[in-house]
Amino acid sequence: MQYTTKYETPLGSVLLAADEEGLTGLWFDGARYYAAGLFLEHEEKETPVFETARAWLDLYFSGKKPDFLPPLHMIGSPFRIRVWEIMLQIPYGETMTYKELAKQIAKEKGIERMSAQAVGGAVAHNPISVIIPCHRMVGTNGSLTGYAGGIPRKTALLKMEGARMDRLFVPTKGTAL
Repeated sequence: MQYTTKYETPLGSVLLAADEEGLTGLWFDGARYYAAGLFLEHEEKETPVFETARAWLDLYFSGKKPDFLPPLHMIGSPFRIRVWEIMLQIPYGETMTYKELAKQIAKEKGIERMSAQAVGGAVAHNPISVIIPCHRMVGTNGSLTGYAGGIPRKTALLKMEGARMDRLFVPTKGTAL
């Protein structure tokens, strides 16, 4: 069974979802893929997982780097889960390119190359936004592209973390806006 609750952030309301194992979703209202992965049967109910997630989010949105993670239950293909695990390792206030992440997975798999577009698809479908920091993923050229919660939120999250914004830019055209 999955449970849901709402949480208010400075960047808008989010829907949290969890099961007995951990947090399964965190989506900004209006985000692309909103509630993707949420079971048809779920109920609004407070759980210990939500208490821990709220504590993490309270610290994060107060401008502090949380030193713990709420319990997470990543649901997806092995490839997507590996992409999300790597994103969890991106340090607070830093970024990683889709190409860098693709190279890391290719190396792990012992293959010559991995498609940055395949990585981008996994990043885009990250169901636990903010905590699994897909907002820290950028294009090779510094483009702030492809955040399901919207580019303005991605920019705000990176600025809040103190990321170096001087080498990043918002694209004016493209398919990943």
